[in-house]
Amino acid sequence: MARVRTGVRAVSAVLAAVLGATLAGCSSTGGKRAEERAAKAAQGRAAVDTPRWTFAMVTHSGDGDTFWDIVQNGAKQAAAKDNIKFLYAHDVEGNKQAQNVQAMIDQKVDGLIVTLAKPDAMKDVVAKAVKAGIPVITVNSGSDKSKEFGALTHIGQDEVIAGEAVGEQLNQRGKKKAVCVLHEQGNVGHEQRCEGVKKAFKGEVQNLYVEGTNMPSVQSSIEAKLQSDKDIDAVVTLGAPFAPTAVKAAQQAGGKVEVDTFDLNAKVAEALQNGSLGFAVDQDPYLQGYEAVDLLWLYRYNRDMLGGGRPVLTGPQIVTKDDAKTLAEYTKRGTR
Repeated sequence: MARVRTGVRAVSAVLAAVLGATLAGCSSTGGKRAEERAAKAAQGRAAVDTPRWTFAMVTHSGDGDTFWDIVQNGAKQAAAKDNIKFLYAHDVEGNKQAQNVQAMIDQKVDGLIVTLAKPDAMKDVVAKAVKAGIPVITVNSGSDKSKEFGALTHIGQDEVIAGEAVGEQLNQRGKKKAVCVLHEQGNVGHEQRCEGVKKAFKGEVQNLYVEGTNMPSVQSSIEAKLQSDKDIDAVVTLGAPFAPTAVKAAQQAGGKVEVDTFDLNAKVAEALQNGSLGFAVDQDPYLQGYEAVDLLWLYRYNRDMLGGGRPVLTGPQIVTKDDAKTLAEYTKRGTR
């Protein structure tokens, strides 16, 4: 499988080219209608006249995770455009996430979006949704289990490939020893990210498990690790909220340690600009939320499914200091 190493500017150029080709191929009438739909969506009004279906998203998010705020922002905008009533529930514990899914099934929602960070806990309840005739799309976590569980498709990044992209970046930066910080026990996606880093990185990688719900504990754990091993020259966090904490830990521990992270938010964009972070790998959570709702709408309306059910990749994109300035305005409004 080819590795994804696309920069933000390259992706933007491709998207612009695709959009330009699409518009060029439209008739004047079709173009006008598309403009009218876009204008309505921008005003928060439904751009379609299909029934007001109810779609629910149930994730493994913990409280206060800005990543999932961005996912929801995308989902809500697509829901407004598509005349969808959008429901959201979350729990970091697999069994409680499954209970939330069951509650959505009991409400007889018209479509379901779920994450499979802890697939063993989700398998049976996803099967219940499929049996009940509720179309299911998986996002973010669980691409390898999505089809097996009966979902229509998966939207997100391949976590191993994303990890490999990080490992390649570390190689380019001349790093020799890295720590991969896992903040959620049992999350298969996190394990896959660190696995990918180890696969591509020419140096040594050690996993460090921390209590992600306790930031002071996260900082002290990283700091202790760095103090005990002065050969470590890179720390990789698996979520944007943990990057600033890792930076503080590295500063307290002393030495020249670069902190890099998965995911992007306003604080990460700022840290990239001021040089306290080396790079971030972005999977575009806004796109995950937006496309999940939009693809469910397309399926309900026209039985469409992009890629014949193959995973729809939203990343990874390596973001550096040079890219961060361009993306800063988007992170501040909660769409990147």
